[in-house]
Amino acid sequence: MISVPRTSAPHLNLWKKHLGSVPEHVWEQTNLETLILADNDLAEVSDKIGNLKHLRTLDLGHNQLTSLPDTLGELVSLSDFLYLHDNRLTSLPRSLENLKKLRYLNVSQNAFTLLPYCVSHLPGLVELRTTDNALTELPASIGNLSHLRELHLRNNHLNSLPTTIGHLRELRQIDLRGNPSKPCPNPSPTCQSWKNWTSAGSQPSPLHPGSKTWKPEAV
Repeated sequence: MISVPRTSAPHLNLWKKHLGSVPEHVWEQTNLETLILADNDLAEVSDKIGNLKHLRTLDLGHNQLTSLPDTLGELVSLSDFLYLHDNRLTSLPRSLENLKKLRYLNVSQNAFTLLPYCVSHLPGLVELRTTDNALTELPASIGNLSHLRELHLRNNHLNSLPTTIGHLRELRQIDLRGNPSKPCPNPSPTCQSWKNWTSAGSQPSPLHPGSKTWKPEAV
C-alpha cells in the first residue's frame, strides 16, 4: 500500500494515489475539512468516515464503490461539495438526508434508475449533477429543492418531468440532452417565468414562456 503521511492540516489530497483502500489513520484525522480520495480504486469506504465531523468537502469520485456507509450521514458539516461520480452506485444511504447544509452533489456516471430518496430531501442543494445514469423518472419530491439553481440530467431515460419541477423558483439551468423528447409538464406560472430552461448548457432555451413542449437540441 502507498504510504500516506499523517498530517494535522485541515486539507488532505490523496487524488490518484492508487491506494486500493484508505489507511486507517486517515479516519483518525478528525480536524479534516477537505478530503480528496478520487481515483484510488476504492471498492468500499469504512464506516469510520463518520468520525470526520468537520468535513466540508468530500471527493469519492472515480472509484469502484457499489455502496456507501450509513455513517456518511453523520457528516452534518458537509456543506461545500460531495463528489460521488463515476462509481457503481445504485442507491445511497437514506441517512444522507441529514446533510442539510450540502450545496453541491455530483452522482453522475453511476447506475441509478431512480433518484435516491435522500437527494430530494437536501434543502441546501444549489447544484445537482446526475448525468449518465439510467433514470426513468424524477420523484415529485424534487420540488422540495427550493434553492436549486442548476439541475444536470443529461444522458438518462427520462420521458417526462413531474409538475413539481415548477416549484424550483431559483432554477436557472437544466440540462436534458440525451433524454427522449416528450412533452414538458404543464407550465406553471413559475415554469413560464424561467429564462434559462436549456437542453444544451449555455445555448438559448428551447422552452420559452407560454411554450407547452420541450424539444432537445441535437447532441
